[in-house]
Amino acid sequence: MKQPLVGSYPQDDCLFLLKKIKPNFYTVEDKERLIQSGQLHYSQMVSQESKPSEQYEQLFLSLTAQYKQKLANEIMQLSYLISKNIKQPVCIVSLVRAGTPIGVLVNKAINKYSQYKSVHYSISIVRDKGIDVNALDYLIFDLNIPPQSIVFIDGWTAKGVITKELKQAIQAYNKSRNINISDDLYVVSDIGGTADYSVTLHDYTIPSALMNSTVSGLISRSVINEQITQDDFHGCISYLHLKEYDYSNWFINEISSCFSAQAYQAAEVITDEQRASRYQQTQQYISQLMNDFTVSDINRIKPGIAEATRVMLRRVPDILLVNNNDNPDIAHLIRIANEKNVAVIVLPEMPFGACALIKDVG
Repeated sequence: MKQPLVGSYPQDDCLFLLKKIKPNFYTVEDKERLIQSGQLHYSQMVSQESKPSEQYEQLFLSLTAQYKQKLANEIMQLSYLISKNIKQPVCIVSLVRAGTPIGVLVNKAINKYSQYKSVHYSISIVRDKGIDVNALDYLIFDLNIPPQSIVFIDGWTAKGVITKELKQAIQAYNKSRNINISDDLYVVSDIGGTADYSVTLHDYTIPSALMNSTVSGLISRSVINEQITQDDFHGCISYLHLKEYDYSNWFINEISSCFSAQAYQAAEVITDEQRASRYQQTQQYISQLMNDFTVSDINRIKPGIAEATRVMLRRVPDILLVNNNDNPDIAHLIRIANEKNVAVIVLPEMPFGACALIKDVG
């Protein structure tokens, strides 16, 4: 029988429905070339991760200090929304990896403040490949978790690619298994206006977006390569060499120490109109950027501070676009851009804090 994987979180906080695989690392440059030439899908490759520089680590610590109360309040609001909607014990299914720390926090909040209990599993979803159906089968048929108790959680939205992938995948899964899991997506920050439930449309630095495995239980993003058979969970690598730099549990403790009962019910409801307006604004602006910067592949445009951060850390960035050079939320992006000699362009009318363009390496 398949077994969940324990990362560096306590088991009660998070179990990963992933299969540990043998690492075969690609350089960031090779990975980009293989993705853009269509030789390999991004999910087939993973890069080695190294410890963050001292400056970058300090930035993560200072942004956590700056935003922990805000994020804690938003986690409380999201947890309240989930309990109110589900009305029974909850099975949180976070999407590896950006969703993982958010899932851990929501799980803690529900268990402490809701009348219901919750459990938390983190599973893989991959653009163009769908959700890990073996992981869903495991939850429903091996653990007998009621389908109606399952809630999907991610950290944020941007263009809406994962929202769309989730909806298509769950509709297909429900049809094939003759069950009814909700395809609703819950996120903290819905800057693309594509999630079903969120607590803010504001683009700000959710501090966990700054780090990779060292804030996600030392687990890599999910991998689907030749080591994964049709009966396996999607794969991952454990970055155990980064153990002494692991902030996963520290980050959870920092945020959860700011939880309060007062914040639990104070969720400001984002209306369908607000969400639709945000969605339209984001899509229109992305089209404009594709036109202005002659970008033919939408996958090379990554709007929002969180997505831009990932590009600057893990991909080959071409240009960093920001809406205000002095915005403290993007100090880390400016720093990386300077370190990597990436041009920074200020676009004051941009509806999000930052946007990164991936270099065309073809």
